Amino acid sequence: MSYALLFPGQGAQEVGMGQDLAKAYPSARETFEAADEALGFSLSQIVFHGPEETLQETTYTQPAILVTGVALARVLTGDLGVSLTPSFAAGHSLGEYTAHVMAGTLSLEDAVRLVHLRGRYMQEAVPLGEGSMAALLGLDPAAVPEVCQQAAEGQVCEAANFNAPGQVVISGHTAAVERAGGLAKKMGAKKVIPLNVSAPFHCSLMRPVAQRLAEAFEGVMWNDPSFPVVSNVSALPMDHQEDVRKALCAQTYSPVRWVESVETMVRAGTNTFLEFGPGNILSALVKKINKNAKTLSLRSGEELREAVDFLRGGQ
Repeated sequence: MSYALLFPGQGAQEVGMGQDLAKAYPSARETFEAADEALGFSLSQIVFHGPEETLQETTYTQPAILVTGVALARVLTGDLGVSLTPSFAAGHSLGEYTAHVMAGTLSLEDAVRLVHLRGRYMQEAVPLGEGSMAALLGLDPAAVPEVCQQAAEGQVCEAANFNAPGQVVISGHTAAVERAGGLAKKMGAKKVIPLNVSAPFHCSLMRPVAQRLAEAFEGVMWNDPSFPVVSNVSALPMDHQEDVRKALCAQTYSPVRWVESVETMVRAGTNTFLEFGPGNILSALVKKINKNAKTLSLRSGEELREAVDFLRGGQ
């Protein structure tokens, strides 16, 4: 059985995620404790108890989702004794960092510090309210660049996430994104959904973030990943740390090519996708991209236990 590990990005967070896991399993508890120590404040307190407004702040959301994903995977490999030997790993946006923790490219401690900075830099790059994002549903992805170009009018409006067939997210200045939404409807989009985000991710307004991250990357120990991690930017597997660093910087202002990333793994023979994190967003997207793929959303101790026999049977 060829399988891939998947890790979600922002949007799946909720107060209380991982709390039952940390109570029941030493691996999860130790993961949250290590993150708290690395950050110098109690991230676990925010994740487990809120308040929700704090958890929704990008600077806390990003390390929170990363730590929850790592905790889930470590319970499977540590407490439940399953040896994970994936063909690939991939993460959506922030989730790419989680994938690299599991691949050994980054330590948990370095990764949570980096994404804490990443979240802060992203928030600081564009004043609140000046940037936004919207999902265009039912529009041919090939038409999105034209929509964005017409709507820009001297501002930034760009494709940010190619999530699934007929589901593309755009990002940029708020007024330009609103104009693009109107144009998209005229060109056949079934629905335009403004996203509740605090910054316009994955567009050229985030270029200053990449520059600041590149400096932060210099103070971190990097390793070659122990298994290939598919890059959001190229939709190709990364095997070398230098390529990873460049890709993670470029990812900040480049679109997430999720459809192509999944197709890359499927073409290479991957037929099963294990999603570690709150929610089941990526599992749903994988099904839209390839209806024959098998997906497992591993969000709780119960779901992890149920996956043990399946995974051992395939090894």
